[in-house]
Amino acid sequence: MMEKSLISAFDENYSQITKNIALAAEKSGRKYEDITLLAATKTVDISVINHAIESGIKVIGENRVQEFLSKYEDYSLVDRHFIGHLQTNKVKDIIDKVSLIHSVDSYRLAEEISRQAVKRNIKMDVLLEINIGNEESKSGFCYDEAVSAVKKIAKLDGVSVKGLMAIPPICETAEENRPYFAKMNKLFIDIRDKKIDNSSMNILSMGMSDDYAVAIEEGATMVRLGTALFGRRNYNI
Repeated sequence: MMEKSLISAFDENYSQITKNIALAAEKSGRKYEDITLLAATKTVDISVINHAIESGIKVIGENRVQEFLSKYEDYSLVDRHFIGHLQTNKVKDIIDKVSLIHSVDSYRLAEEISRQAVKRNIKMDVLLEINIGNEESKSGFCYDEAVSAVKKIAKLDGVSVKGLMAIPPICETAEENRPYFAKMNKLFIDIRDKKIDNSSMNILSMGMSDDYAVAIEEGATMVRLGTALFGRRNYNI
């Protein structure tokens, strides 16, 4: 019964979200197809995830390595990303199972991704996480060191820098995050214009359930939605 309720809720939410994304994309001079909707599936049951995939979700993202591995064999065919904080000792567990790692927040982590990718003779696409609010409680590269970080990490074997990712400070309204999203987009464009070798800068991953429309209006190419799609969940599981 609970599963049916969750699936029904997803169907309703997904329908509205696609409309919201299309409207926000239009406001930014783009189309719905220019935006990637990533379903953040932390604590979501695999049956609900597979229903979402069958309904049109093309990209999913997991936050926790252990949970991701427990679901891995049961996912329907879908593009899988890792979007949570990644410890260096866990890189080996996911390196050949995801197509993109969003949360590269240090050169040390990038080095380990490079090492593991080279061992498996693969190229791992990554996004650099930017601490756009300069918050002590959050990891990521400072705004001012982003360019040098991209240049340094792009030189690593087995790694390809595809763009940037950010989580702005918690605000009461989505509009309060607009300046952070605009600042991220400016940084994204500035780095892209530098045409750094092994750095394509075609993904700007920002915006979550409460502020994704504003993020898209300010240039996001990818939004990461969990609660907006699946409803509120117990994150203590």
